[in-house]
Amino acid sequence: MTTTAAPRTPVRASARRPAPDWRLRFGALSLIWGFSFLLIKVGTRGYAPFQVTLGRLVFGTAVLAAAMAVKRQRLPRGARTWGHLAVAAFLLNALPFSLFAYSELTIPSTLAGICNATSPLWGMALSVVALSEDRPTRVRVAGLGIGFLGVLTVLGAWEGFSGLDARGTAMALLASLSYPVGWIYVRRTLAGSGSSHLSMTGAQLLLATAQLAVVTPLFTSVPTRISPLPLLAVAALGALGTGVAVLIQYGLVAEVGPTTAQMVTYFIPVIATAAGVAVLGESLRWSTPVGAVVVLTGAALTQVRRRG
Repeated sequence: MTTTAAPRTPVRASARRPAPDWRLRFGALSLIWGFSFLLIKVGTRGYAPFQVTLGRLVFGTAVLAAAMAVKRQRLPRGARTWGHLAVAAFLLNALPFSLFAYSELTIPSTLAGICNATSPLWGMALSVVALSEDRPTRVRVAGLGIGFLGVLTVLGAWEGFSGLDARGTAMALLASLSYPVGWIYVRRTLAGSGSSHLSMTGAQLLLATAQLAVVTPLFTSVPTRISPLPLLAVAALGALGTGVAVLIQYGLVAEVGPTTAQMVTYFIPVIATAAGVAVLGESLRWSTPVGAVVVLTGAALTQVRRRG
């Protein structure tokens, strides 16, 4: 559930850290993002989807602002940079966060988590068109086909998609598509900007918060009462699932590289499914875990690069 795609600034890993340290943070990031779909579901039980998304962004931005203050980093400068960041904020935060929140009004959190795992598949398909240097191989094309076969398995295509809310599922898949569109946009417009990852990410979340602050009052009314548990879920979703998760991801990329750090994507649907079933009591058909395994296999194959 990657939320940012700001250019990465190389950081030298500290030699004093124990070897298992990055693995613990990798596991923590998997758990945080895996449980995010459960938190979205709980949040929407007390607040409108736009309100859940706005709250998530407010708490997430607060965490990034505190981290920037501690490290004494400033927001990036330049109207052009801020313009591109506004687009990135929409594609990587405001739009997918809102779509996932709306989708979980009608679909289980388990299905939303599995739909999120299709992002690498969309990314592979889009990169062939948008990134001339990213040429497909037979293995990656096969992975794309296998992955989408897994999507059809999860959705129960052979049963005519019976019992499936088409609108909610389409929203979750569109949210997953929005991430690679945003990544490609950032790669083409903001690479080599010179600003740190933390600074760019903080500005991106700030802009996404501003976007939702404008939209939310137009489509929702002020809650008549405060629902404590959903509010706590939204706070955790923002502070942990967005703010802390981004900081952990940044540290992992700096220490072990983006390829290893991105492997967290394959653990998210597993944790989301387990959390939805165990905590929320969501039902699970055999096709859901089987299809999820096929999706993840295909997604993994799309990330295989040609050697040499």
